[in-house]
Amino acid sequence: MLPSRHLPAVSVGAILQEERRRMRVQLRLGSVLGIPIQLHYSWAVVAALVVISLARFFDFAEPKWSDSLTWTLAVITAVLFFGSLVLHELAHAAVARSRGLSVRSITLFALGGVAQIGKDAADPRTEFWMGIVGPLTSAAIGLLCLGAAAAIGAGSDGPALEPAGAVLAWLGIINLGIAAFNMIPGFPLDGGRVLRAIAWFWTGNLIRATRLAARVGELCGYLLIVFGLYRFFGGAGLPGLWLAFLGWFLLEVASGSAEQTLMSEAMRGLTAADVMAKELPTVDGRKDLRVFIDEDLLRTGRRYFLVRGEGDGRIDGVITSDEVRTVEPGLWSSMTVGKAMWPMDRIRTIAPETPLSEALELMSREQFSQIPVARNGKVEGLLARGQILNLWHARAEIQA
Repeated sequence: MLPSRHLPAVSVGAILQEERRRMRVQLRLGSVLGIPIQLHYSWAVVAALVVISLARFFDFAEPKWSDSLTWTLAVITAVLFFGSLVLHELAHAAVARSRGLSVRSITLFALGGVAQIGKDAADPRTEFWMGIVGPLTSAAIGLLCLGAAAAIGAGSDGPALEPAGAVLAWLGIINLGIAAFNMIPGFPLDGGRVLRAIAWFWTGNLIRATRLAARVGELCGYLLIVFGLYRFFGGAGLPGLWLAFLGWFLLEVASGSAEQTLMSEAMRGLTAADVMAKELPTVDGRKDLRVFIDEDLLRTGRRYFLVRGEGDGRIDGVITSDEVRTVEPGLWSSMTVGKAMWPMDRIRTIAPETPLSEALELMSREQFSQIPVARNGKVEGLLARGQILNLWHARAEIQA
């Protein structure tokens, strides 16, 4: 297990916060092989920077080209570049599927792309091939583009094919660069996953392998920051600052990604039924809303209550502080809890046998603090995100 310095409460919260941030504000482009392709909002900024940089590059390399040709080539090259990133992630997804893992989506964001795999690899061989296939794909794309650019240059009788050669040459170089960068042996980059797979195979212990890969990732992050700042102050300008930024990004995500994996390992074999609270906080649906606020919400500090129906005591819905805030304070005395609640048929529930890691992922994605655990329409318990995190901390302290 990672040393205790890697396990502060805020770091686990950061994992959940990062999951929520990553899932929101996305544009779906379509699907390839049944896998949704999405754009994160941060992609737009990088796309604009790539187009502007390419336009300047082509203008400098070929000043005789018109402005319209330069900008057209810049846009085309940028589209092809992001297409190559999708192919990189599709390679990861293909290996994951071949190993029986589900792939939810592929998302392009500020620093590249990410394939959302349903769960971690179950063995080191799967982890190795899932990690290495992406850089191999980028390297193959790069070599093919450079080869095509060389063939166009060798077979051209005039300048008509020069733009195509320039586009292919840039794509070749940048894809080789992507392959090289991703093979940095720092988790969670592809090279870090390859390193973790090798260490996992050698030691037979995923936790130890993850700890090693995360520490190497942190070291690589520090080195990139130092080298980038050295280059920046040495006159390299923005490229040096970009290296420092990549180093900072790697440093941030290395420990966070490792903790996420270790959290999944700590919860392996546990289900929602193992952790859920069976003593359910309930309230009568006929109760006056103001009385409910004064007696239940404010006195107990609880934020989530199941609402009992009339007569048979069935659960009709859920009421939380969120529902209360949607009601004007002047109406509290004239409204019942049943009128303000969220009906049960519109509430997301999970089965008791749901793996705990899947339950936490769902709660993070949907921003739930609690979720009812139900079987055949009957609520058997209530699972709170705080319960899961407390369990994680307890196990981390014991195994540290």
